Amino acid sequence: MAGFVSTLYHGLFKRTSTFALTIIVGAFFFERAVDVGCDYVYDKYNEGKQWKDIKHKYVQE
Repeated sequence: MAGFVSTLYHGLFKRTSTFALTIIVGAFFFERAVDVGCDYVYDKYNEGKQWKDIKHKYVQE
């Protein structure tokens, strides 16, 4: 465990520039994960009530 923490520190957190980049990239991926997760929960909760679910009843091709 100590070897992993040491490698992580020397690879990502020792220099300010790599630390800032790590935070920015991590924030981006965290934001995307939360966005996709919230959309999934919202779609499941409102299944059958949204336009994409009832469109076939009203639109004729």
